[in-house]
Amino acid sequence: MEGAEEELERRSKFLSSLIQKKKAIEQQEQHEQLNVRVRAADMPVALQHCAFRCARDSLDSMPKKLDSKSLALTLKKEFDTSYGPAWHCIVGTSFGSYVTHSVGGFLYFSIDKVYILLFRTAVEPLGH
Repeated sequence: MEGAEEELERRSKFLSSLIQKKKAIEQQEQHEQLNVRVRAADMPVALQHCAFRCARDSLDSMPKKLDSKSLALTLKKEFDTSYGPAWHCIVGTSFGSYVTHSVGGFLYFSIDKVYILLFRTAVEPLGH
């Protein structure tokens, strides 16, 4: 009986690894389709995809010239509305930053030649 249980466990692990590989391939294909490259992330994949899609749609709707402020505002409003307040967004082709963020609320990615930093800070009252 133990041999059968071990075999089931082995097959289960094998199938899980195949599913994870397939998901990774699908995710990579979606990134390529949107021309996205994740630079650093501490954010659930579903929220990342929301950010990618929002950024792509916003960029596609712009005239030829990049409007960094408009893109940053669009992403901030989308995330504030969908996931609660305290989201911040920095957009540009060259910038430096050092930020503190809430757990699960950080994404730094590029789309085309534009770099986007989207992060959420903890909402806490200031002490006196």
